[in-house]
Amino acid sequence: MKLFETFITILVVFIVAAFTSGDNGLFQIPKGWQKPVYDFKKNPLSEAKIELGRALFYDPRLSKDNTISCASCHLAQTAFTHVDHDLSHGIQGRIGTRNAPALMNLAWQQHFMWDGAIPHLDVQSLAPITHPKEMDETLENVVAKLQKTKNYPPLFQQAFGDSLLTGEHTLKAIAQFMLTLVSADSKYDKVQRGEAGIAFNPYEARGYELFKTHCSSCHTEPLFTNHTFENNGLTMDSTLMDMGRMLVTKRPKDAQKFKVPTLRNVEVSYPYMHDGRFPNLQMVLFHYTETVQQSPTLSDALKKKLLLSADDKRDLIAFMKTLTDEAFLQNPKFQFKH
Repeated sequence: MKLFETFITILVVFIVAAFTSGDNGLFQIPKGWQKPVYDFKKNPLSEAKIELGRALFYDPRLSKDNTISCASCHLAQTAFTHVDHDLSHGIQGRIGTRNAPALMNLAWQQHFMWDGAIPHLDVQSLAPITHPKEMDETLENVVAKLQKTKNYPPLFQQAFGDSLLTGEHTLKAIAQFMLTLVSADSKYDKVQRGEAGIAFNPYEARGYELFKTHCSSCHTEPLFTNHTFENNGLTMDSTLMDMGRMLVTKRPKDAQKFKVPTLRNVEVSYPYMHDGRFPNLQMVLFHYTETVQQSPTLSDALKKKLLLSADDKRDLIAFMKTLTDEAFLQNPKFQFKH
């Protein structure tokens, strides 16, 4: 009887773990993290869908002239953003209006884009595909192009049980690949897990204490964002005149508010801010101590002047570098499959 009860207990634990991890272990929730907001029941993960999504993510046929893929602006080795220019570059050298955000831990996000204009990951990729300064294509044309290929109908058949491509399945497959982009194995994570032989050095430890005091209200652990929209005191770019969240809500109280980005892998995801104006972390911290612009919509956390010494800034940056996740950046499952 005891053996039977033990078996039932193990079986229940296994079932619960499979459910909470998101479809048979294909999506694992890191220990201590909250439950994702993404509803896996409506787009169940499968290896076939993920692999299809990866192929689509790296395929330039998603753009009008077949030259720009999702990966053109979202490079795996730089936390799925670009580092060679401040604003996104699209087909024919067209320059976009914002810096490409890093892509990771998307299952915990409810809003996408710097202004939160996209409410669901399953439709997020439609925005860059159709944006005139990015890929400038229609979903209908993308589907038609892919349908004519030899490789995609079989891939869609394996993923969705139908070799006839649809726009919905195309977008959901890309979402499935992006859902797998989980970063949770940095030095910071290893320290939190108490792994043997892993500890912060004195600079990192002091930086962590400074971070918890001055930065964590917006960049909240363990995701290092609070998923809100904040005005962080940047001067208005006179060319872009970007009003941020207000463009979506039409409410003056949202003027110049932008989505708080995660700080995970921040060491490699430069340049920083919605318009890529700061090329390094030193300039970011200089802004927060010296150039924050007072305004009616300024974040409450920044209304009082931030006082940091040169040593404080050094230590803060040392801590932020512990958020670099080399296993994530070099994961072959996230890279182009030849």
